[in-house]
Amino acid sequence: MPKRKLLIIQDERTVFKQLKLSLSNSFDITVASNPGEVKKVIATGEFPVVILDLSLPSQPNSSEVGLSLLKKIPEISPLTKVVVITGNNDKETAMEATYLGAVDICSEPIDIEVIKVILDRIFRMHELELASRKRGYHPTSSVFHGMTGVSMPMQRIFETISKIAETDYPVLITGKSGTGKELVARAIWEKSKRADKPFIIINCGSIPENLIESELFGHEKGAFTGANSPRAGKFEQADKGTIFLDEIGELPLPMQVKLLRVLQEGTIERIGSSRPKKMDVRIIAATNVDLEEHVKKGLFREDLFFRLNVIALRLPLLKEREEDVLILAYRFLREEAKALGKGRMSFSPAAATAIASYRWPGNVRELQNSMKRAVAMAKSCILYPEDLGIPEIEEQSTLSTERKWYKGFFFGKGLPTLKEARSRAEIDAITKALAVTGNNKSQAAKILEISRPTLHDLIKKHGLTI
Repeated sequence: MPKRKLLIIQDERTVFKQLKLSLSNSFDITVASNPGEVKKVIATGEFPVVILDLSLPSQPNSSEVGLSLLKKIPEISPLTKVVVITGNNDKETAMEATYLGAVDICSEPIDIEVIKVILDRIFRMHELELASRKRGYHPTSSVFHGMTGVSMPMQRIFETISKIAETDYPVLITGKSGTGKELVARAIWEKSKRADKPFIIINCGSIPENLIESELFGHEKGAFTGANSPRAGKFEQADKGTIFLDEIGELPLPMQVKLLRVLQEGTIERIGSSRPKKMDVRIIAATNVDLEEHVKKGLFREDLFFRLNVIALRLPLLKEREEDVLILAYRFLREEAKALGKGRMSFSPAAATAIASYRWPGNVRELQNSMKRAVAMAKSCILYPEDLGIPEIEEQSTLSTERKWYKGFFFGKGLPTLKEARSRAEIDAITKALAVTGNNKSQAAKILEISRPTLHDLIKKHGLTI
């Protein structure tokens, strides 16, 4: 298998030799230092990933040339990913590099184990985007019809949508609240041959039972008290297009029978009419409940379940697509900052770690709402953990007893001892660093600013299972 091609933009021989010696077993390395030469090399499109030292050419105290080049790279080669090397204490430059599109920052002195992990992740991201591009996805390919995701679960969802959109089969989308069921339904419609026809949404759980038949199928004049004129229902409005039945599990049993008839015969009847109307409608349904369990309990018709479940799509929880969490967070941050006229905003390293470590039980919706609140309430252009409004999580403590920890207090005991407070702080910091690095101890130690042996000792000391 050929080595992956890596471009290193660096004019310091000592640093370059260190990188080349350490990385040449895994990568086919090319070096460039002159900005004009660099642009020509990148324009070939042969280098998926670039390591850029901002201190060039031979200007250790200036990042102007490096930042200018970083800004140009997306214009020259949009899919090229850039890892930036900058001074250990140069936080302003690191922030500016992030704004300009750097996907990761490495501070000097360079930790080779850390940069190897970073490069592996970024090459994988590039490969996913390239595969997505070939399948006809959005050019940036982490974005697909309003959805963002580079994780394998979401890439599979995007691929499935592209395939099933070409058919007229019913689709049943399952997933917990906040996972994006409506976005998936809309993407199926947008990619289908019905995209120029109506897309009608109806929430089966939000309509009173005595009104839902009229909402779905319409009524004739005089069909019931208050029916002063004929009215077309949602199915008629969706004729030749697509209807999205959200929360299908909330549909009353009598209406399930009528919906089954629509699926079987392709006809509807308005209330007060005995004349069936032929309908050409694709049905997409969604639910956050276990319909098979509802069938067993007699709450949902088995025959209707099988009719709807021709194509099944299960949407992953946000915690099942860890690679997407920070990508989504940055996307929502940019969108909300722009909407509120707040200019450029970013996360502090601690905030990014908190976002990546939190389990997000409310899924993408909770993450988006957290970003909205954080941007609205932010006091500066940098967001810190306390700005995010992430609730404390009840965790199983690895201390001698299990207790809830909240803002420095153990419930049921009052103030902790100093020893307990230190232990809890160490445990929290270690578990979050390991979570954000995918349990890579070398990278976690770098984040924590301790040595790898010290991290091992702390893991052993607290009895943590990694």
